[in-house]
Amino acid sequence: MPHFTRRALLSTASAALLGCATETVAPAPLAPPVTFTTEEDHANMMAQLGITQLRPGRNGLDPTHPNYANYDESRANPYPTLPDPLRTKDGRAVTTAQMWWNVRRPEIAEYFEREIYGRVPANTPSVRWEVIETKEEMAGAVRTNVRRLTGHVDNAAYPAITVDMDMQIVLPADAAGPVPIVLNFLWINPPPFLRNLPPEPSPTWRDLILAKGWGYAILVPNSIQDDNGAGLTRGIIGLCNRGQPRRPEDWGALRAWGWGAGKAIEFFASDPAIDERRVALQGHSRYGKAALVTMAFDERIACGFISSSGMGGANLARRNWGEIVENLAGSGEYHWMAGNYIKYGGPLNAGDMPVDAHELIALCAPRPVFISSGAQEGDGWVDARGMFMAAAGAGPVYRLLGKRDLGTTTFPPIETTLIDGDVAYRQHSGGHTPGPNWPVFLDYAARYFGAGQ
Repeated sequence: MPHFTRRALLSTASAALLGCATETVAPAPLAPPVTFTTEEDHANMMAQLGITQLRPGRNGLDPTHPNYANYDESRANPYPTLPDPLRTKDGRAVTTAQMWWNVRRPEIAEYFEREIYGRVPANTPSVRWEVIETKEEMAGAVRTNVRRLTGHVDNAAYPAITVDMDMQIVLPADAAGPVPIVLNFLWINPPPFLRNLPPEPSPTWRDLILAKGWGYAILVPNSIQDDNGAGLTRGIIGLCNRGQPRRPEDWGALRAWGWGAGKAIEFFASDPAIDERRVALQGHSRYGKAALVTMAFDERIACGFISSSGMGGANLARRNWGEIVENLAGSGEYHWMAGNYIKYGGPLNAGDMPVDAHELIALCAPRPVFISSGAQEGDGWVDARGMFMAAAGAGPVYRLLGKRDLGTTTFPPIETTLIDGDVAYRQHSGGHTPGPNWPVFLDYAARYFGAGQ
């Protein structure tokens, strides 16, 4: 008869009494992803917040509509007082850089995470980048190396959702060393509704970057997270939530796209041809919002070109001009933001927000950031003056950190170039496009990045 210790006999007896104690228990099956329409997801979040009604957003297309967007400056500032970026929530003045970094900046970042843009989960999945195509091309007189990559997001924890990020990297082939890179939120292969736009003037922004001896990358935001509310139980947000609807403090698409940019920067750091210390981030319109939000939270970004970002980006929420908070709280755009943002479209309002866009720009300090917009005819929706006011409002933080502000608080005439400071601004006379400001931005960024090698 085999010899058993008393402890072994007790363990064996306990196992017999429990029946299956010595067997491996199969984990419970994971629930499939919830399938909501955008309207259903928006209603679900409103129910979580206990909200039954929202104020309507502004109509930007029909001047005869009773709720047409306001373009009258005399009615544009219903909340003339902005939160003070240099006063703590308990009323103390912020007088030193140390106090900014240790006290006030974390307070502001917490407000933006909880109330405006949402929290990125503490343990997001890893990404494995795969080069799926490599080729050499001529871009004018510049020989380039072009790579197409897929970033496979680890979905072992929830295999029902797959996320594969799409990125292209173009570098000058004859560079003698690592070069700066401009990362763009953009489409590599535009969808049909973007294919009929007028061709870019020559030289293109790509040509201008390569002429400086720098490289560029294009990251496709919709390959990270869909640009609609129905997609919130898919993409990286759905993967992290295991296919279930968001909670009010969960991240929205702007931060999800920014998370993808952070994974792109991790790849840059592994590439000896790229100087990951000199990464600029560019985005236009909704991607301009994403670029500013990303730069505010990711200090690896050395410089930003924030184009026509409007409400939810560089424009003050406390402005009544063009697009307003109520537009972003509605079912068409709420997915960009945290669920908590919806409450500022009813029952609360923009004046109840604990922070505003000038403090989002201040989170970028002391790094250089260029705020850009077009003329009112064609780009009025994004509120050029409101974005200028926010850029000026970030000035005290830049000065506290030993950097230069815009140099003025007076809204300048169109085509005035304000790039002498570390906060920069320019309104061009074109429409809803970054094109006319690309050369200006690249000259501005060259002050910080220098030559390409």
